[in-house]
Amino acid sequence: MTESSIKKLASTLLDAITDKDPVVQEQVCSALCSLGEVRPVETLRTCEEYLRQHDKLAHPYRAAVLRAMERVLSSRASELDKDTASTIILLASSEMTKTKDLVWDWQQAASGVLVAVGRQFISKVMEELLRKLHPGTLPHCAVLHTLASLSVANAFGVVPFLPSVLSSLLPVLGMAKQDTVRVAFCSALQRFSEGALEYLANLDRAPDPTVRKDAFATDIFSAYDVLFHQWLQSREAKSLGQILEAAVSVGSRTLETQLDALLAALHSQICVPVESSSPLVMSNQKEVLRCFTVLACSLPDRLLAFLLPRLDTSNERTRVGTLQVVRHVINSAAAQMEDKKPFILSSMRLPLLDTNSKVKRAVVQVISAMAHHGYLEQPGGEVMIEYIVQQCALPPEQEPEKPGPSSKDPKADSVRAVSVRTLYLVSTTVDRMSHVLWPYLLQFLTPVRFTGALTPLCRSLVHLAQKRQEAGADAFLIQYDAHASLPSPYAVTARLLVVSSSPYLGDGRGVAALRLLSVLHPNIHPLLGQHWETTVPLLLGYLDEHTEETLPQEEWEEKLLMFLRDTLAIVSDNAWICQLSLELCRQLPCYDETPQEKNFLYKCIGTTLGAASSKEVVRKHLQELLETARYQEEAEREGLACCFGICAISHLEDTLAQLEDFVRSEVFRKSIGILNIFKDRSENEVEKVKSALILCYGHVAARAPQELVLAKVESDILRNICQHFNTKVLGVKVETKDPALKLCLVQSVCMVSRAICSSTQAGSFHFTQKAELVAQMMEFIRAEPPDSLRTPIRKKAMLTCTYLVSVEPALDEQARADVIRGCLHSVMALLPEPEEKDGGCQKSLYLETLHALEGLLTSLLQRNMTPQGLQIMIEHLSPWIKSPRGHERARALGLSALLLRHFLEQLRVSALVPFHNLGLLVGLFSPRCADLWPATRQEAVDCVYSLLYLQLGYEGFSRDYRDDVAERLLSLKDGLVHPDPTILFHTCHSIGQIIAKRLPPDQLISLLLTMFEALGDPEKNCSRAATVMINCLLQERGGVLQEKVPEIVSVLRSKLQEAQGEHVLPAAQHSMYLLATQHCAAVVSSLLGSPLPLDSHTSMLWRALAVEPRLAAQVLGLLLEKMSRDVPFKESRAFLLGRTPDRVATLLPLSATCALFEVLSTPAAGPAVLELYPQLFVALLLRVSCTVGVQLPRNLQAQERRGASPALAARNLEPCSSAVDTLRAVLLRSGSEDVAQRMDLEGGWELLRTSAGHEEGATRLARAMAEHAGPRLPLVLKALACTHSSAYENQRVTTTAFLAELLNSNVANDLMLLDSLLESLVARQKDTCTSVRRLVLRGLANLASGCPDKVRAHGPQLLTAMIGGLDDGDSPHSPVALEAMLGLARLVHLVEAWDLRSGLLHVAIRIRPFFDSEKMEFRTASIRLFGHLNQVCHGDCEDVFLDQVVGGLAPLLLHLQDPQAAVASACRFALRMCGPNLACEDLSAAFQKHLQEGRALHFGEFLNTTCKHLMHHFPDLLGRLLTTCLFYFKSSWEDVRAAAPLFTGEQHPLPRPQAAQQPCLMPPLHRVPGAARGAQAAAAGGPGSAHFGAPDPAEGPGPRGADQGC
Repeated sequence: MTESSIKKLASTLLDAITDKDPVVQEQVCSALCSLGEVRPVETLRTCEEYLRQHDKLAHPYRAAVLRAMERVLSSRASELDKDTASTIILLASSEMTKTKDLVWDWQQAASGVLVAVGRQFISKVMEELLRKLHPGTLPHCAVLHTLASLSVANAFGVVPFLPSVLSSLLPVLGMAKQDTVRVAFCSALQRFSEGALEYLANLDRAPDPTVRKDAFATDIFSAYDVLFHQWLQSREAKSLGQILEAAVSVGSRTLETQLDALLAALHSQICVPVESSSPLVMSNQKEVLRCFTVLACSLPDRLLAFLLPRLDTSNERTRVGTLQVVRHVINSAAAQMEDKKPFILSSMRLPLLDTNSKVKRAVVQVISAMAHHGYLEQPGGEVMIEYIVQQCALPPEQEPEKPGPSSKDPKADSVRAVSVRTLYLVSTTVDRMSHVLWPYLLQFLTPVRFTGALTPLCRSLVHLAQKRQEAGADAFLIQYDAHASLPSPYAVTARLLVVSSSPYLGDGRGVAALRLLSVLHPNIHPLLGQHWETTVPLLLGYLDEHTEETLPQEEWEEKLLMFLRDTLAIVSDNAWICQLSLELCRQLPCYDETPQEKNFLYKCIGTTLGAASSKEVVRKHLQELLETARYQEEAEREGLACCFGICAISHLEDTLAQLEDFVRSEVFRKSIGILNIFKDRSENEVEKVKSALILCYGHVAARAPQELVLAKVESDILRNICQHFNTKVLGVKVETKDPALKLCLVQSVCMVSRAICSSTQAGSFHFTQKAELVAQMMEFIRAEPPDSLRTPIRKKAMLTCTYLVSVEPALDEQARADVIRGCLHSVMALLPEPEEKDGGCQKSLYLETLHALEGLLTSLLQRNMTPQGLQIMIEHLSPWIKSPRGHERARALGLSALLLRHFLEQLRVSALVPFHNLGLLVGLFSPRCADLWPATRQEAVDCVYSLLYLQLGYEGFSRDYRDDVAERLLSLKDGLVHPDPTILFHTCHSIGQIIAKRLPPDQLISLLLTMFEALGDPEKNCSRAATVMINCLLQERGGVLQEKVPEIVSVLRSKLQEAQGEHVLPAAQHSMYLLATQHCAAVVSSLLGSPLPLDSHTSMLWRALAVEPRLAAQVLGLLLEKMSRDVPFKESRAFLLGRTPDRVATLLPLSATCALFEVLSTPAAGPAVLELYPQLFVALLLRVSCTVGVQLPRNLQAQERRGASPALAARNLEPCSSAVDTLRAVLLRSGSEDVAQRMDLEGGWELLRTSAGHEEGATRLARAMAEHAGPRLPLVLKALACTHSSAYENQRVTTTAFLAELLNSNVANDLMLLDSLLESLVARQKDTCTSVRRLVLRGLANLASGCPDKVRAHGPQLLTAMIGGLDDGDSPHSPVALEAMLGLARLVHLVEAWDLRSGLLHVAIRIRPFFDSEKMEFRTASIRLFGHLNQVCHGDCEDVFLDQVVGGLAPLLLHLQDPQAAVASACRFALRMCGPNLACEDLSAAFQKHLQEGRALHFGEFLNTTCKHLMHHFPDLLGRLLTTCLFYFKSSWEDVRAAAPLFTGEQHPLPRPQAAQQPCLMPPLHRVPGAARGAQAAAAGGPGSAHFGAPDPAEGPGPRGADQGC
C-alpha cells in the first residue's frame, strides 16, 4: 500500500471521528490504531496534519485522535524519525496547553502522547516541557502532570533534568492557592521522589552513577517546608503521609519536636467540614486519617493525650472531628489501644450528653467501633448500649438536620437510622456481643421512653434469642432472679401484645413484637409453645396481606384478643391470669399518649378479667379502673366501656353490681353533688364520667349473653342509663350541653336495641320505653346542624332508630312519618360528599351516616312491605328527588334505588294483585334519567328497572325470571354516561319505549300525570326528559287514553302555564299532536273547553294540531261542526220596555271560531284549508253574518275591560271581529292573498264587522272573490245553496248580498254559474226580510253589467221581478221599490221592446208618485227611471205613455230647482229624454241646449223659453200645467215652492185656448194619468179642484211626498 493511499485511508477515518454514535467513534480509533501498527509514521503524520488543519474541531474529538496516536506510539515509537518525533511533540504540547482551564480528558490525552514519545526521545520532550516553565509563573497543571508521569515512565531520562525542573518550580510553590494546582504539585513532587529513589536504587544502570541523594535533599526539604507550614490546611495530604511513614521508619527525631504542631494541623484539617464530594477531596480526608494511624501506631499516648481532652469541648466541629479520629484510631490501631479502653470509655461521658445530631451520629459510629473491639464488655459499656437504644427511640420528626448534597436519602443518614443499623449489626455480626446484649436488651422493652426503639430492639432480641436457642435451653432460659432489672414475663407479654395492635407504627413493630413474643414463649409459660408456633405465623401472614391503609383495625384487634383468649385458656391458671391482669392494669399509664393502643389495652384487661375465676379480683380491678380512668379522653372512655363489656361476657352480675357500687361510692357522689359540683371537679368532668358510665352499660348490654340481657335491659341497664343522662338539680331536669354525653347515650341505646333485636326472644319482648327512646333520638337528630356533619350523633341516632323500629310494639303512623322526615332532612341537606383531600375521616363519617339512613329506611319499609308502604317511603323522598341541588337529588335517588331493590328482594306475592302505584313511581323516577349528575342518572335507571320487575312479580312471574325488555334498561345505562344531549335524550326515548311496553294500561294515566308534573322541574334536563318520555308514551300507548283525554289536556294546559323552560311548549305541542292523531274528536272537544280569551299556550296547542294535513283537515272539520251546531247567540231579556233584547254570543261557537283562527294561523294547515275551502268560507261567512252586533258574555266583557294578561293571545274576542279575522285567515292560508289584500285596501273587513256596513262588506267580498278567486266560486256557491232557508235573517241577507254581487261580474257567465245564481236569487224573492228581497232585485239588476248579453234572454223574468218590487210592501219608502227602480233603470235598455211594452204603463204610473217623495233617493231613482223609459220609447211611443210624459212635465221642470243636486241632475236627464217624445223639435232642442250635464242653468231664462214653446205648440196643455203647478205652491222645498209661481207667471199672459180649436193635441181624459186628470178636472171645475194635495190614493203620491204616501 502506497503512502498516498495510507494517508487517504487515515483521512477518511479521521473524518468519521465526529460521528455522534460512541460505538462508531471507538471503531474509528481502533481502525486508526490498526493502521498505525502497520504504517506508524504515515498514520501519525496524517493525524497531526488533520488536527492542525481542523483547528475548530471540538475537544472530545481531538482527545479521541490523540488517544489513538498514543496507542500507536506506545508500541511503535522506536520507528519514528527525529523530524516526525519533533512534529508530534510540538502538536501534543500545543494541544495540552491550548486552554488554561482544566479539560482533563483532552489534556490527559495530549500528555499521554508526550509521555509515549518521551520513552524514546526524552531530550526533545524535556526541552519542550522546560520551555513551558516560565520563571515567576505557575506552570500549567497538565505540564506538571506530564513531568510527573515522565518521572515514573522514564526515570533514567528525567532525573538528570530534575535540578532544572525543581529550580523552576520551587520559587512559585508558594503561589499555588487552588486545590487543583496544589494537588498537581504534590503529585509531581511524589513522582519526582519516586523517580529519584528508583534512579538511586539502580545506579549501576544509570547514565550518571555519580548522582547522590543529597543532590535532591535541599530542594525537597524546601518543598517539605512549604507543604508542612502552608499546605497542611489544604485537602491533599498524601505526600505528608508518605513523609510521616518515612520519618517513622527511619526514627526521625525531628518528628517528635514537630508532633504537637503536626497534630494540631492534622486535627484542624479533620475538623474542617467537607463541602465537596470530589474524589480528590475525599481521598485527602482519608490521607489525613492515615496520618493519625501512623502516629497512633508509633506514639499512641501522645496522640490520646492530644485527642481525648478535645472530646470535652463544646465546639461541634472539634467534637465531631475528634470522634472521627477516635473511631479511626480504634479501628486502625486496635492493638495499640487495647490497654487504653477504660480511658477512652470514660472520655465519652460528655459526648454522650451532646444533643447535636452530628455529634450523636459520630458518637454512634464510635460505639459501633467499640463494639467490634471489645470496648462494650468493659465496665461502663452498658451506658453505650443504652445510648444506642435511646437514639433508636428518637422520633423522626425530631431530626431537623438538612441532608447533604451527596445524600440521596436524608433519612438514611439520620441519627436514628444510623443507630438502628448499628444496633442490628452489633447484635447479628459481632459474636462477642451476644452475651452482653442478651438478656440485657429486654429491659428496654417496657419503659415508655424506649417505645420508638421497639422494632429494632425486637429484631435484635429475636436474633439473639434464636442464637441462644441454638446454644441450648439453659443458655436461652432467663433467670429472672439473677436479673432483677429485667421485666417480668407478664410485663413482656402485655407490652408486646399491646404494641402489636398498631402493627405498622415504628417501622412495623407489630411483626417484630409478635415474632419476639413467639420466640420468648419458653420464658413466658411452658404450655404456650405449640399454640403460639401455630397461631403467630397466621397473624403475621394476615399482616403481610394488608398495608397500613387496608388493614381493618377492628378485625385485627379481634384476632389479637382471640389470640389472648386462647392463650389464657391454654394456661388455665387463675394466679397466672390474675398476675397478667395486674400487669396490664399497671401499664395503663404508659399509653396515655397513644389512645388507640390504650383502648386495646382496656380490651385486653377485660378479656383477661373475663378469664379470671376470682370474683374478688375482678371487682377489685374494675373498681380501680373506674377510679383511675382519665374520663376526659374519649378513647379512654370507649376503652373502659369495652373492658366492662368484654368482662360482662363472663361476669354480668358482677359487672353491673360494680357499676352501681361506683355510682353509690363516695368518689362518684362527691363529684356530682350540688354543693361540690364546682369545687372538686368541673361540670364538664362530671359529664365525662357520666358519659363513660352510660357507655359501659351499653357495652355490657351488647356483650352480655343474649339469654341474660333481656331481663336486665329495662330494670337495670336502661334505668341507669337514663338516670345518668337526665340530671336533676333541686328536682328540676337540666338539659345537658355536652355532645360527648349525648353521643354516649345514643351509642348505648343503640347497643341495647341491637342486643334486644339479636336476641332469640326478641319477638316476644315488649319494649315499653321504645317510643320514648325514639323521640329522644329524633330530638338529637333535629338538634344537629342540617348543612354540616361535625359529630357522629346523627349517624348513631339513626342506627339506634333502625334497631328500635324492629322491636315491638310498632310505631304509629305519625311517629313513623316524623322519623322519616326528620332523618331525611338531617342527612339530605348536608353539603356534598367531602373529597379525599378534605380529610378521610370526614368522608368516612359521611358515608357511615348515609349507610345509617339507608338502614333505617330499609327497616321502616320492612315493617310495611306493601305497595302502599313503598309509596309512603318514596313520597317522603319525593321533595329531595326534585330538589334544585344536585347532591340532594343524587342522595335521594340512591336511597330510592336501595329501597326498591330491597322491596324487590323481599317481595313475596301469594296472590295476583295489582301494583296500583307503579305509574306514579315510574313517572317520578324516569325523568331523572337525564339529570345533570351522572350518578343520579344511573340510579334513576336502576329505580325504573326495579319497578318493572316489581310489576312482573305482582303479575305472577318468579323472582329469577328475566324479561328481555326490562333487561334492555341495563344496556342503556352506558348511554347515560355521555353528557351529549343528543345521546342522552335518545336514551331517554328508548327508556320511554321500554316503559310503554311493560306498563299496564290502568297505570298509564297516572304515569302521564306524574310526568306532566315533571315539566315544571327546576332541572331543565329532567324537564326535557319528561317531554321526551311523555311523547314516547303517547305515541306507543295513546290509543287507550280516549276517556282520559280531557284530563290530560287540562293538566297539560295548566302545566304549560307553570313551566318556564323554552323546550316545554314545543314538546307539549307534539304531545297534543300525538294525542290528536289517535283521539282527534276528544282532543278538539277538550281544547274547546279552554277559557276565553285563549292564552298563548292554548293557542300554540291548537296550532300543533295543524302540523300534519290529514289531522288538520279532521280538526277543521270538527271545529266547523262545533261552530255550526250550536246557536250563534242567545237573546237576553231587555230591562227597559221597548228596548230590543241584547244578543249575547254562545261560548261553543265562539271558542270554535277562535280555535279555527289558531289552526289557520299555522302555515302547515294550507293543504287542509284548500281541501275544506268551500265549507270553511261559507261557514265563516255565515258566522260573520250572524254575529254582527252580537255581544260577548258578561264575564268575557269584564275580562276585555280589565285587559288581557300578557300570557293571553293578542286577539279581539268580539264575536264578529273574531269571525272576520278567521275568515281572513282562511283566505290567506288558502292562497287567496289577493282577495284579503283587496278587502284590506277597500276597508271591506271593517265594513263586515259593523251592522251598517255589513251588507256592503259582503258585496265587496263577493266582488274581490269574483275578481281574484273565481275558480273557487262554484264550490262556494254549492255550499251556499242551502242558506236561503236559514233561520237567521242576517245569514240570508249576507248570502244574498254575496250572490247578488257575483252577477255584477262576468265570472258568473264564464263559470256557467248564471242560471244557478238566478235560480238562487229568484228563490229568495218571497223572503220575509225586506233586505233580502231588495238584494235579490239588486242581484238581478247586476246582470246588466255582469252579463248584458244574457239580459234579453231573461228579460221577462227580470222585468217581472222588478215590477213586482215596485209594488213590494205598503211603505211609501220601501227600499225594495227603490231597488226595483234602480234595477229597471239598468235593465230597460237591454230587454226586448215587446217585453217592456207590456209593463211600461204600469211602471210609469207606479213611479210617478215618487217624483215628489221626501226621500232624495226615491225622487232621484224614479225621475231617472222615467228618463230611461222615455229613452227606450223614442220613435215607438204610444199615446198612453205620451200622456204620462205630459203629466210629468211640470214636476220635472219644477224639480230642476230641487235642493238635491242628484234630483236636479235626474230631472235634466229625464227632460232631455222626454223632448223627442213630445214631437216638438223646438222644445226638444231647448232641452238639449239648456239641460246638458255640467252646464249652468239659468232657470228663469230656461223656464221662459220652455213656456213660450209650450204655449206656442201645446196651448191646450197650459191648463193642465197650471193646475199641476198649483200643487207645488205649498211644497216643502223652498226652491221648488219659489219655482212654481214663476212657472205659473210665465204661462199666465197667454190667452186660454179653446178646447175645440185643437182637438187633435188633447188626449182623452181617460188616457191621462191620475195627476193629469186631476189637473184637467181642476181646470174644468171638477172634483179634483176642491182639495189640493189630496189626490186619489190610487193615483200615487202628490207633490208633498212624505206627507202623502201611495
